[in-house]
This record gives sequence, structure tokens and C-alpha cells, in this order.
Amino acid sequence: MKSSKNAVTVLRAEYPRPHFMRSEWHNLNGEWEFAFDDANVGREERWFEGKALPLTITVPFAYQTKLSGIHDKAVHGVVWYARTFAVPADWQCKDVLIHFGAVDYRSTVWVNGQEVGHNQGGHVPFSFDLSPYLQSGDNRLVVRVEDYQDPEQPRGKQSVSGIPGAVDYYCTTGIWQSVWLEPVSVIRIDDIRITPLFKRQAFALQLFLHAPCGRRSIKVTVRDGEQVMGEKTHVTTNATAQVMISIPNAKHWTPETPHLYDIKVTLLEGDEEVDAVWTYAGMRSVHIEDGKVFLNEKPRYLAMVLDQGYWPEGGMTAPSDEAFKADIQLMKDLGFNGCRKHQKIEDPRWLYWCDKMGLMVWGEMANARSWSPRSEELLLAEWERVVRRDYNHPSVISWVPMNESWGVPGLRQNHPGQYAYLERIVSITRRLDQFRPVVDNDGWEHTDITDICAIHDYSTAAELAEKYKNGMDLPDKVGQEHIPLFARTSRYRGQPIIFTEVGGFLMIPQDVPESERDGLYDWYSSISSNDELLQKYETLMEVVSSFTFAAGFCYTQLVDVEHEMNGLTTYDRQLKVPVEKIAEIHRRFFSL
Repeated sequence: MKSSKNAVTVLRAEYPRPHFMRSEWHNLNGEWEFAFDDANVGREERWFEGKALPLTITVPFAYQTKLSGIHDKAVHGVVWYARTFAVPADWQCKDVLIHFGAVDYRSTVWVNGQEVGHNQGGHVPFSFDLSPYLQSGDNRLVVRVEDYQDPEQPRGKQSVSGIPGAVDYYCTTGIWQSVWLEPVSVIRIDDIRITPLFKRQAFALQLFLHAPCGRRSIKVTVRDGEQVMGEKTHVTTNATAQVMISIPNAKHWTPETPHLYDIKVTLLEGDEEVDAVWTYAGMRSVHIEDGKVFLNEKPRYLAMVLDQGYWPEGGMTAPSDEAFKADIQLMKDLGFNGCRKHQKIEDPRWLYWCDKMGLMVWGEMANARSWSPRSEELLLAEWERVVRRDYNHPSVISWVPMNESWGVPGLRQNHPGQYAYLERIVSITRRLDQFRPVVDNDGWEHTDITDICAIHDYSTAAELAEKYKNGMDLPDKVGQEHIPLFARTSRYRGQPIIFTEVGGFLMIPQDVPESERDGLYDWYSSISSNDELLQKYETLMEVVSSFTFAAGFCYTQLVDVEHEMNGLTTYDRQLKVPVEKIAEIHRRFFSL
């Protein structure tokens, strides 16, 4: 892989999209010009025509973070970015794509004063072909971003007020994932969708070309290290193709043995290679049966931990690729085999390391906070792009489009339109991916068609034992708020039962009077020491393990975030309890 020439001098210099790699690219992370536009005059004053912006920001870190170099926590609804770049001479006969990993929330891009394109959606990638706008020498790139405190916009844990409180954190505005350039052939591979066919021990590839229909060849080579496991050349006369490669004696992907196969896809016109993309895949299957989750046709108990994906210096952006690896390794060392990434569509690098290191993932959408026809369409448009982006990752074993009725508060009053919306999300998700289960509304107020009955309950261990003593004869209402487990006239229909939020033991801040503590302390159990945390964790796991009817649990949470101090580590990843003691508790109570 040929990285950018300046990659060694910038943060987040690694290749941003490891599931779809080409050999040439140029990293645009690093120092950009920056400006706040609180009066919203930049477009009228035509800042995109070369105006020098007064501040400097380090991309890809949001201005609210320390690593951005600005570290301003105030709300600014409109911000601008600018920088210059030069295109290498040997790229001049190619299309030059610019890729944005994620920009929160609404973006407009200009090059050399000309408007290139727009994007809406704060958690998904987008790209433009810059070739028609480029000139020899330096080119000026300008990005304008709108990110208002809109409760109808998918925002996850970002506070609508901009002020952290309860379960909400500081906001993330603007570019928060990598930006890079890529030279490509005019005729090229546009997308690859890989489905492992576990029972047939084969990979099915769907390929989508950036090309008109016409006769071309597609060569697919699957390797295990240096050994070629399968190779096929497929001739197509369409701009799409389907190729199936059998893998004899395939090694399976599991958390314990996360085996991956390298795949090269080459596009040829006649004998000429016009494009080549490198990707990878894992041989594994997921299905639901008899109230259990099956991985590779065997029942698998899910011992998960909730991960918000925030860092004290970078907010939603990890400070380094090593930070991703360290968090994943910590989860595994603690004895967890899975992770529920909460209210965030994480950087593809994190999913790559989950694939490589072996961690099962629930992919969860960042939700809005209020409902309207507009909010429905905003979420659905972005969610479809999320599922398409992350479809190929073997670590992803479930989709979670909604959490705790965020954005659909009328479910509690049996609002028929919001119930229908929830079912619509599930149906759309299944059409995008027929091979993974879908949790309609993680926590409570489920519909009849959820694949998993996910329960959030922060009751004490003793209260949990009493509440769920009748096994699969579940209570009508769950959690301290006594929220209906199923919405309207829906009922439990034998799905796997997973306690997807339990624990939440909040450390009592010694320097904050009780009258001034966050409202979280009214909901969660609290602790006054790390020793008490370990004792309560052990008691909780003993009770959860006695629920033989359950298919798993998810403990809240891995890391403290801002004021939400209920992690197994502090915000800066300092352990509160020894790793081995948590791992030993898991070994004692669960057969994982």
C-alpha cells in the first residue's frame, strides 16, 4: 500500500477504509484553515472563493476537542474549513475522488470556488469526483458544515442543548473522520458486497461497477496468507456481477479464532487491468433459533459490554489507530466476547480491528430525539447507508436501528404511526441484509417482529432476581421507569432474551454535593469505591448467570464518559478494577 507522502506527519495517518483498498491515495488529515460563522454570512460573502479563514484546526478532530487545537465547547451552528492541495502529475489522466469518512451534519464542498456537491448525514461516508474542478498547481478545497441543535436529526449521545447532562455528552460538529484523495480509473469497481455462505463454505461476491454495460472480465482471488484458496474469472456484459468462490476446508471466524481471508478483485477490459481493489472476508454465519443466538451453527452466549466510543482528547474521534486496538483488547482481556457500540456509527478502522482481533459487534444507529415525518426520513436515509457500509464486516452480527424509543416517544401512548415507523425500519433493514438479526428497539417497547427481545434494566441484583424469577414468563414492564416491554398489542414470541443494559454502577463524586449531582444518580445504582464496584459486579453476574432462559447480557459500560462515571475504567482508560478479577468472574459464572 502506497500511503500519502505526508502520512507520517499527521494524526490518523492509517488507510481509512481497510475493507475497500486501492494502492494509491493521499491523506488530507492535518492542519486546515477554520472559521466559525455564527452570523451565517459566509455563503453570502462567498468565503468559498478564496477567503483566508482565521483559525487553524487539526482534521479529523471536531473543534470541541483538545486534539483539534481549538477546544471550544460552545455551540456553533455553522463552521467552515479550507486547505490547499496539489495533485501528482501521474494522476492527471484519472478521476480524482475525495472521500470524507464522516462529517456532522450537513456539508457543502467547493474546489477552486466551484460547488462540487453536498451531503446530509453525520455518521456516513461520502465522495465526490474532483476532476472537472482541478487545475495545475495548488487547488483550494473549502467545506461548509451546518450542525444545528436539531432534535429531529440523528445525533446519538450528542446533547440537544449542547450542554452535557444525564446520558448526553458534548456535541461533535464538522469533520470527525479522515479525509483523503484517491486516483481511480474512469471505468472502475464501485462497490463490493461479500456474503459468507457458511453451509456451502463459499464466499458470494456482488460487484458494482462505475461503468456502462459492456463486456468485461472480473478476476477474484482469495488467499490465506500466501496460499491461493480460490480464484475465478467472471465475464459480465452488465455493470454488475456475481461471483461465488468455494473455500475448501475453510477456517471459521470466531472471537477465539478470528480468521480472515484476503481477497483481490481485478477489473479487466480485454487484457488491460483497469482497476484493482483489496478486501477481506471471514467465514461465519449468524442465525436465531429456539431462543438462542447461533454463531457458525452453534449456540453462542453473548457476554457483551456497552462502548460509547468517546475519548477525552478526541471526543468521537479516536486519537490513534492504537487506541481502537487497545479498547478492543481490553474488552477481550476482561472476558467479553462482544460489544454493543452505543448510539454511534464507529469509524471503519474500529470495525476492522474487531474483525482482526475477534469481537462480535452490535451495529447501532445514532438516534434522533423527537419524532416527525421529517425525522423518520432523515434517519432512514442515513441508516440505509450505514448498513451498506458495514455489511462486509464479519464482526457485525446484529443491527440495532433504534434504542429505548429515542425519537419515537409516542410509543408509550400507543402512537400507531410511530409503531408503524419502527416496523418499517426493521423491514428496510432486512431487505438490505437478510443474514443478520434485527433488534427493533433495544431496551423495551418492542414490536411483534423484533428478532431479539432486548431488555434494559438497571435494578439491583436482588431486584433482578425477583423480577425475572419466572424465566421466560417475562414481566409486562421493565426497568426502574416501568416501561412496557412490548408496545401496543405486541407480545413475546420466543425470541432470544438478552439483557442488553445492566449494571451501570455510578461512582459517587466526592467533591459534588448530593443536591448537585446529575440526574443519572436517580436511575442507576451508585458506588463509593472500586472495591464496591467489584463486589457489586460479581453479585450482578451471579444473578445474570442464573437466568438460564437468557441468551446473553451487555454490561453498562466499558469506559466513563464525561460525567457518566459508570465504566470499568476512567475516561482516560485507567482501570478501576483488575482485569483478571473481572475475567475470572466471567469464567466462573459463564461458559463462553
